[in-house]
Amino acid sequence: MRALFCLVLLCAPLAATAQDVRPAKPRARELGLSAHIGGTPGALDAITDVAGVEVGHTTLVAGEPPLTAGKGPVRTGVTVVHPRGRANSDPVFGAWFTLNGNGEMTGTTWIEESGFVEGPVAITNTHSVGAVHDAILRWQTMRPGIQQWGLPVVAETYDGDLNDINGFHVTSDHVFKALDGAAGGPVAEGNVGGGTGMICHQFKGGIGTASRVLPEGEGGFTVGVLVQCNYGSRARLSVAGVPVGQEIQDLMPCATRSAFGPFKACEPARDARHRAPADGVGAGSVGNDGIGGDRGSGGDPIDVESRGVDGIDADRGSIIVIVATDAPLLPHQLKRLATRASLGIGRMGGLGANSSGDIFLAFSTANPGAATAPGRAPVEMVPNRRINGLFQATVQATEEAILNALLAAETMEGGEGLRVYALPHGRLLDVMARYGRAGHDAGSTTNPPGSRGVRP
Repeated sequence: MRALFCLVLLCAPLAATAQDVRPAKPRARELGLSAHIGGTPGALDAITDVAGVEVGHTTLVAGEPPLTAGKGPVRTGVTVVHPRGRANSDPVFGAWFTLNGNGEMTGTTWIEESGFVEGPVAITNTHSVGAVHDAILRWQTMRPGIQQWGLPVVAETYDGDLNDINGFHVTSDHVFKALDGAAGGPVAEGNVGGGTGMICHQFKGGIGTASRVLPEGEGGFTVGVLVQCNYGSRARLSVAGVPVGQEIQDLMPCATRSAFGPFKACEPARDARHRAPADGVGAGSVGNDGIGGDRGSGGDPIDVESRGVDGIDADRGSIIVIVATDAPLLPHQLKRLATRASLGIGRMGGLGANSSGDIFLAFSTANPGAATAPGRAPVEMVPNRRINGLFQATVQATEEAILNALLAAETMEGGEGLRVYALPHGRLLDVMARYGRAGHDAGSTTNPPGSRGVRP
């Protein structure tokens, strides 16, 4: 979000587009980790590498713990994806899949029946689905040339550990600003939009994106993925096959005031290292563990299956995955593509746990006009025997999108006094190197063309 970023500090929220004025933390590609995942990223390594796709965020951050229902702390927002851009309402072929159904994505009954996605796709928190759904309908009815009815697609994950979720802070105006402020280009990640208050593998999670481009011999097609990750236990966290969660066992979610629920009290020494910086990252953020951060253990190893959650359900949470491609795929093929997102999640350590809402949507920007042709609609499709490259690209882009969400996110405090730490880049690189999958500090290499700048 370089053009305009919404960070609410007890004031009226502003619209946030797909760019960000803040320096971006290094992503998987800048850290040399993308190569270990495999495949060739697009110029932006984002869902917006698929021509026409636009992304917008509205991010709401206000107030401090402890929680007062209706007042805060607010750590939430909304993210929208326009398949053909906000100025083009032409439906796209689409399909959806659920790995585990403890969650919500509206509009999927009609997608299953019709094979089309007929408007923007939005992601927010669990208790704001209705408000976002209604706002999209209002937005559509106010725009000439867009059909005056609809079944909006709105997905959710739960941010109630960090956010005053029962305060219902997401309003129609916030949704309008995300819809109207959406843009192509680099996509803001981490603590933004619908991902603001999310937790992933018991580190700070949120929004992440990545892309893969197939070789010309396989069609040269692009696959882009955007995730809102809020799932998974630390114990199973894996990056490019390396058991990162087993190696970084500290920095678990903890209570800053006194222990509550399943959360133990934070360690005092670590409290001092993670107090808010003077430059004010923003309410709710208390710095970030970037390159050169704490590489020590920070304390004795802990039981990563039970600390921070109730040992019965260490894998609680959800993940939403949006897969976009310019390959000419029909709905039944897009269903197959959406299904492959499961494998990318599995490679990161997800397992579709009982309490997880793992819901995926795939769409193709090919075949414009297929939904509105006055007579027979000529359509193209990739033969099934040539679809394996798209499957692989989906798996790789999903895995990297989750990793990018973790890399971009910053340590956050919210809720009743919960602190959730960012994944420390330096320690991650140390772990990867010990397993023979070395990356590099972002400052040691030139950014590839089209990549986002990195924090100096």
